[in-house]
Amino acid sequence: MKKKTIWDMNRLSVEDFRKSEKMPLTLVVDNVRSLNNIGSLFRTADAFALERIFLCGISATPPSPEIHKTALGAENSVDWRYFATTAEAIALLKAEGSVLCCLEQVIGSVALQDFRPEFAAGRSYALIAGNEVDGVDPAVVDECDFCLEIPQQGTKHSLNVAVSSGIAMWHFFESYLKLS
Repeated sequence: MKKKTIWDMNRLSVEDFRKSEKMPLTLVVDNVRSLNNIGSLFRTADAFALERIFLCGISATPPSPEIHKTALGAENSVDWRYFATTAEAIALLKAEGSVLCCLEQVIGSVALQDFRPEFAAGRSYALIAGNEVDGVDPAVVDECDFCLEIPQQGTKHSLNVAVSSGIAMWHFFESYLKLS
């Protein structure tokens, strides 16, 4: 097999990406400390053409060499906004009519594979991902419409925030592609 070149992949310029259609999904980052995780979230959001990222609380913001190291420039292509608290971001999303999906392990959560986003109905979604140690703040969890959980086996039963968010973003993207 021959590896694809950059030209084979038809990469968009940052300007063209900003003008392109986006999946109606906002990633809300609730107090994520690691600049490498923030960069990775930007890069994945770019890959799946998310509408935007909301960085909240102690989450770092661009410009930052550490974010850039893992984002590889996606911090310049993906729209983002900073909020002092996640509650402020949630209030805006509710006012916009977004369906709030928390990525968290709680009693009564919906297994990710059982959730089907309904983009055809014109809905927009927000995916809330939390702090590396404590997860999503319980007050934020209570404001969400439901929680999504990634089923796991093994001994840890937790994933890195960038990894779990990437899995969830792919799940949304897969449903979104079916509309095309």
